[in-house]
Amino acid sequence: MRQATEENEGDHKFRFIVEKSYIRLVTFKKDSDQKSFNTEMLKILPEINRYVSNRLKTAVMSGKLNKDMFSPNDFTDQLFIEVYDHLDEIKNNNELYPFLFTKVDELLEDSLTEEEFDHVFFDHIDTYSKPEWDAMEEKYSRDGDGDFVMLEELDDSSYPKNNYTLNHVFITDDEKKLVKKLDVSLNEDRIERHIQLVLHKMTMPMRTVFQLYSDQGFSTKEIANIRKTSLEEIEDLLAQARKILKESFSKRFLVASN
Repeated sequence: MRQATEENEGDHKFRFIVEKSYIRLVTFKKDSDQKSFNTEMLKILPEINRYVSNRLKTAVMSGKLNKDMFSPNDFTDQLFIEVYDHLDEIKNNNELYPFLFTKVDELLEDSLTEEEFDHVFFDHIDTYSKPEWDAMEEKYSRDGDGDFVMLEELDDSSYPKNNYTLNHVFITDDEKKLVKKLDVSLNEDRIERHIQLVLHKMTMPMRTVFQLYSDQGFSTKEIANIRKTSLEEIEDLLAQARKILKESFSKRFLVASN
């Protein structure tokens, strides 16, 4: 719970930084001071860069992209232009934070192929043995070219870890009982690997909603605005993602036959 609290504090801190930057960005654009505008943007890009990096990392791990096909900078550089061109559309400092993710999400969607839901994986999730789970995790550790790479190799500055925990998946009081059982046998790295493995089997919209909610701290209403879809669809996608992840943990780590 402490880690989850620290992550929430980080999200709030970043929001505050973005909101403080809004007035300065408006002033710099009004004065046609492009240099100062860009300098101010650099202060708020690290978290956006992390989000883009995580999206690209998942695409690499699922075999949809070669490792060096895109750089996060390809998207964040374009974001400079998007923010400058559309800043007048942002009415107040509270709107800049979701605007950044809306625009970068549009840029990503234009570049990444939307993969299909892996029905074979999820239809047979009840039957996988421990060796089969381990084999899938090893396959997940291969890049888009099929060459074997350790997950640590992809955890460099270009592909930062999400630091997913059980608290991102099990959220109710009743579910916390399962967290205690899993905590006994799983370390943080194993939890992170498993969540990433299952996430990359989902469709891009489902995975993206989970990432925006868990990584960036957006509310479901804010995600609906970012994704330009209904609140009901976002809540459904988030619920589906959590349900799939909970079932995968139970089938892999809590069933005696595994």
